[in-house]
Amino acid sequence: MRSGIRPWWALALLLWAGGATAAEPVTLAEVRAEHREERLPLTGTITARRGALLSTAVAGQVTDLKVDLGDSVAGGDTLLALDAELNRLARDSARAAAEEALAARDDARRRLDEASTLAARRSIAATEVRGLESELEMAEAALAAARVEQRRQEALLRRHTLKAPFDGVISRKLTEVGEWVTPGTAVLELVNLDDLRADFAVPQEYFPRLTKDSALTVRLGGDAGQAHEASITAIVPVNDPDSRTFLLRARVADPPPMTPGMSARATLVLRGDTASLAVPRDALVRYPDGRVTVWVAESRDGALLAREQRLRVGPGLGDRVTVLEGLSAGDRVVVRGNESLSDGRELEVRRPDPSNGAAPE
Repeated sequence: MRSGIRPWWALALLLWAGGATAAEPVTLAEVRAEHREERLPLTGTITARRGALLSTAVAGQVTDLKVDLGDSVAGGDTLLALDAELNRLARDSARAAAEEALAARDDARRRLDEASTLAARRSIAATEVRGLESELEMAEAALAAARVEQRRQEALLRRHTLKAPFDGVISRKLTEVGEWVTPGTAVLELVNLDDLRADFAVPQEYFPRLTKDSALTVRLGGDAGQAHEASITAIVPVNDPDSRTFLLRARVADPPPMTPGMSARATLVLRGDTASLAVPRDALVRYPDGRVTVWVAESRDGALLAREQRLRVGPGLGDRVTVLEGLSAGDRVVVRGNESLSDGRELEVRRPDPSNGAAPE
């Protein structure tokens, strides 16, 4: 009785089975040049377009403070008054002096008119008429000076009240009734809340890449806030020498309730200056020694075969990674099924994944 297959047939069957390895199913992506976008996080502050630290125009003692912290005022409203008793007396004295000068001028004009009538009849000397003319000129000059002094005293009196230069809200109160204030010392802060904007400090190295069309989203009150689209309204090309930053100012579209001084966080999207090669992050194979490789799909003799290629990679953004060295545009790399490949392994292409930039079959 025959015991079975001879040993050399068994060896042949084993060799045949090992050489008939099935193609590895994979998904491919094409290497392409891209203008990469960089997302730059920024921190900033909400500011008001109109805001002012108000001070009085003259020195004096505060006798009336008509507003308190948080009050809304309209442009022209009286906010504060200083003791003006002495200035009212000076104004009244100047007014009386102006009236006296007016009377003197009228009297000099009357006397000159009478003398001119007599001179026509040759009843008065011409020299006397010229003297009266000089007196009238001096009276008119005195009247002009008296009226100027009257206006000056009235202006000083008006400056003893502080009025709101625009509509707004009192955000700081820096004095109280009874205190002595001087010009240049702030007594109130007024802020207009109708036109608020977001100010951000941007590192100076990003200035050449920034335009008013750059995309910007803003979150108010920290990272947990909802993102709001914003438009860049101003790029101030002046560096802060200490922080090496420049100012970016933006207007938030459909903003939520916000106040000056509120913190803001933003994401600024900057387009790369030049196109660079990029591959999906899933295509990378990273080794403990720091090597980074991909599996490239190459066509040889009608078959699609795997070849491991070492790379030098740059920064990544999202699911894409910049390739600095090792690939060319148009190469196809494995993004799915690259876990157990070996050089020369035959590949079978699965349905492409468009979300990964997958290459067509």
